[in-house]
Amino acid sequence: MTSQASSVAATAAAGQRAAIYRDGIVGLPGCFSTEWADHLHADFETAYTEAKTQPKGLIGRGPCRHYFAVHPERIRGFVDLVTHPSITALCIEMLGPDYLIIELGFDVPSPGATTQPWHRDFATPPETEHGVLTSLAFNLTTIDVTPELAPFEIAPGTHFDDGSRFDHGMFPRREDYPRYDALASRRFPRRGDVSARTGLTLHRGTEHFGDRARPVLILGVVTGDTDPADIEVHDLTVTRTYHQTLPASVRDHLRCTVVDELQPIEQRHDIEGLMMGG
Repeated sequence: MTSQASSVAATAAAGQRAAIYRDGIVGLPGCFSTEWADHLHADFETAYTEAKTQPKGLIGRGPCRHYFAVHPERIRGFVDLVTHPSITALCIEMLGPDYLIIELGFDVPSPGATTQPWHRDFATPPETEHGVLTSLAFNLTTIDVTPELAPFEIAPGTHFDDGSRFDHGMFPRREDYPRYDALASRRFPRRGDVSARTGLTLHRGTEHFGDRARPVLILGVVTGDTDPADIEVHDLTVTRTYHQTLPASVRDHLRCTVVDELQPIEQRHDIEGLMMGG
């Protein structure tokens, strides 16, 4: 990372932070090359094929939708991702210099997927009830998104809505859907684009009319003082050999378990409310 790139990214991060606090999401277009994104897609294909052969290798997110966590070293561009100037600058701006990387996984809507119910990724934490966001999800598509490929839909500005009447703090009442429908904005990222959002903004995956899966890599980041017991994600695991190759700037932010040999991941964090279509 050059000092000039860091300076430019740090300047832009203030505006990006303002956009997330206003809308719940911000786009970071063109962070990576299409070739980089194609490598990511190839890594997805390998990991997805393996996950489908493992007991509990995938977890449902609705009809014809799956999620699965992935080991960082299975993604060739992992270090590129977590050291990209725009991503690190936004993490620092939003979450502080001690931010922690705690999640890496793929969300996969496949042909036949139906529209999800409006939802949040988790219930509102106490800090956010006082206007402070404590986590970010970075999304990276592995293919160019078109209208038939179940584009992500978000209701901007709903991340601070009172969720006390939401089912499990995540699912709003059906009678409130017209408001979210009126706000709905679909996103059509291209390979190499990144988006950053708070999981508290109401969102959903839409119907899939295409003929191939639309994978998206999700990188989860939280504030350094987040209690691990409050995080319902898989612990990141890396091998000792891989850990030693990571730059100190990555190791300092990676909350992970170091092992001698990787084992297949048994997926968890089931979200029952997503198993029915919207």
